[in-house]
Amino acid sequence: MLLIGDDWAEDHHDVEVQDGDGRKLAVAKLPEGVEGIAKLHELVAKHGGKDEGLLDAAEVVVGIETDRGSWVQALIASGYQVYAINPRQVARFKERYASSGAKSDKGDAHALADMVRIDRDQLRPIAGDSEQAQAVKVVARAHQTLIWERTRTFQRLRSTLREYFPAALNAYADLTLTSTDALELLIKAPTPAAGAKLTRTQITTVLARARRHHRDAKAATIQAALRERQLGLAEPVTAAYAATATAHARLLIALNEQIAGLEGQVKAHFLKHPDAEIYLSMPGIAEITGARVLAEFGDDPTRYANAKARKNYAGTSPITRASGKSHTVQARYVRNNRLADALQTQAFSALRASPGARRYYDKQRAREAGYNPALRQVGNRLVGILHGCLKTRTRYDEATAWSHHAHPHAA
Repeated sequence: MLLIGDDWAEDHHDVEVQDGDGRKLAVAKLPEGVEGIAKLHELVAKHGGKDEGLLDAAEVVVGIETDRGSWVQALIASGYQVYAINPRQVARFKERYASSGAKSDKGDAHALADMVRIDRDQLRPIAGDSEQAQAVKVVARAHQTLIWERTRTFQRLRSTLREYFPAALNAYADLTLTSTDALELLIKAPTPAAGAKLTRTQITTVLARARRHHRDAKAATIQAALRERQLGLAEPVTAAYAATATAHARLLIALNEQIAGLEGQVKAHFLKHPDAEIYLSMPGIAEITGARVLAEFGDDPTRYANAKARKNYAGTSPITRASGKSHTVQARYVRNNRLADALQTQAFSALRASPGARRYYDKQRAREAGYNPALRQVGNRLVGILHGCLKTRTRYDEATAWSHHAHPHAA
């Protein structure tokens, strides 16, 4: 068996090759791309020879700190066992060697090789997801990342307006400041003086392009709010703030555009997946949420041995901490945040869509569980139901899903 630690950078890979006993066989710096993969195969061929023939590809184990990209797919296509290892795990593992916190690419490659040799049973191999599932993952993650970026940009804009133009926050509160029409009005009048001069016709025209209802009433409210008296700043300072707010507003408009475009791509790729029908049958899941859950779980049928394994990966199942007389049950905080966010959204929506989910939630609350712990329990139960549906290739059925919790005294 050959163990390979692969520390990747933007344009190269530092690799270390070990044998099954941990002896260092080779260290190399490989270029990114086809040339680098070819040289890696040469290293495997050179050090993987046996008396009876070459080493089988499945006996080559690679540890790397990512599960995405053409390099990783090339490793999987070659038949190697590939383990994606969290960088934080690598950092903790390196503390076995020293506690100084020193870092080097060669040192990381050595740690990765050691990890797949010593702790391979504790690591998760990269799932063999289908090409369609990989496509869903790419667009779903990109879509969510842009939404997170929009939220950060909005917070910056809001903070800026509070410092020099608080009337704008009140004026556009009903429209929401991330909406394109509110941003267009802010760009048109980015200072208190310019805002006070906006006419009702100008405001109504922008609202009409956004197809707002009750435009005349909304325009009157916005105009009145913009004309309220407020504390002012020196003109050069106000102009500087206005330039900053305008830049943020233009960026938010661009983000709105790209988010809407990617949303269509997420839905299109998700609906082409053969599991989409099962996901959409689940309560609280629509196309975007379903795409995010599918993207993070993947579709490799061998990845989760049972429902418990899927729940553990989802981070919805609690963990127990026991030491001496202390015994506590806590939520999992080290988890896939993208998946946790999607499952939280599903669980919240399921309270209205599923009577069974609502009864189960109320039962947890009756046991004095807080809002978030009770919602996590609903999400945990829904993950188990999803696992069963995917395993049996059946759609969600309300009566079957909650049959064990239908009786008022059921656990």
